[in-house]
Amino acid sequence: MKDLSPDDHALLDQCEQASLDLLVRNLSPHGILAASRTEAAVARRYTRIFGRDAAICIMAMAGSGVPALEEGAIASVQALADQQAANGQIPKYVDPEGQDADFWYLGCIDATLWWLIAIDHLRGLGRVPAGRWAPGEALAIQWLLAQEHQHFRLLQQNEASDWADIMPRSGFVLYTNALWYEVKRRFGLANAEETKHHFNHLFNPFQRDLPEYHRARLLRHYARRGRRDPGMYLSFVNLSVVGDEGDVFGNVLAIQSGLADTDMAARIVQRIGEAGASVPWPVRVVLHPLSQQHPLWRPYMGRHQQNYLHQYHNGGIWPFVGGFWVMALAQLGLHAQARAELVKLARANAHGGWRFTEWFHGKTLAPMGMAGQSWNAAAFLLASKALGMAASSPVR
Repeated sequence: MKDLSPDDHALLDQCEQASLDLLVRNLSPHGILAASRTEAAVARRYTRIFGRDAAICIMAMAGSGVPALEEGAIASVQALADQQAANGQIPKYVDPEGQDADFWYLGCIDATLWWLIAIDHLRGLGRVPAGRWAPGEALAIQWLLAQEHQHFRLLQQNEASDWADIMPRSGFVLYTNALWYEVKRRFGLANAEETKHHFNHLFNPFQRDLPEYHRARLLRHYARRGRRDPGMYLSFVNLSVVGDEGDVFGNVLAIQSGLADTDMAARIVQRIGEAGASVPWPVRVVLHPLSQQHPLWRPYMGRHQQNYLHQYHNGGIWPFVGGFWVMALAQLGLHAQARAELVKLARANAHGGWRFTEWFHGKTLAPMGMAGQSWNAAAFLLASKALGMAASSPVR
């Protein structure tokens, strides 16, 4: 690739190998741990198999050609399946020894969504028989359908109950419903087109097309009142309360799942670029962090001193989300931009001696959170593969 220097190519090769090595190191006999085992990671329970983290890792591990990772991908799904609740819900995380399953404070709806995506990925690669996990899969889908609005065909949830687990998003949440549409598409579930239709009306209320459903029109009125078009999807929509902080991950997933049409996808990419969200590394997960004076601020956002301005889910830089950003750019055919972002992503993972930092402060760039994050490695590998940049790729 003429737009990359020899040093860039060398860095990408090094990051690919470091990513594979990290995933192998973070494997347990029962599956992939969220982070490398350190005293801090043990204390904060990062040495668990998380539903969302593991699923993202599974998509990189399966098909890697590394036997330990191929086996670990299947083991990770099984570990979560073994602790599936009687009602079908997949835990936020499970203890690798099978002694503990956690469902967070107000639930963890995305763990179930990601688990289903991981199953479909493994089946698509022919790694498991079609019927493996079928009873649990049916139960998980039934649990999700029980939380689907019967007209909007969107999932409903409590505050702080997905990956952004100390953010005040509730009701209809962008990130969750982008995943829900992806699950519907993969599993051929009913009412997928209705989900797509209402997704675009509720999360993009500034479009000219007026919803036919009278309750959707009222939600649209509340969402628009006193606001300008942000140029991207709202992060959540509740009755008279919405999120316009600029949720990068949710918007990127909307592109990847096919929910955003060509024009909307271009607007999202433009908005993220204008905000400098990937400078110097991809990518800040919120474009307009919430201050303590903001109406949406919650006391729990200060837990562990984490979610203040430009920190954690409130504007921190998350390299794993950077991987999804690169994949979205590649999907849109913006290959030169995607390659440049991939190099920046490799630099983020390399920072601190290949620390694979969980997140960086959005202003000071201080490394924060846990070292050795498995999904950082996985997202880099997925992004590299999407661009044909992996060492094993014939496109390179």
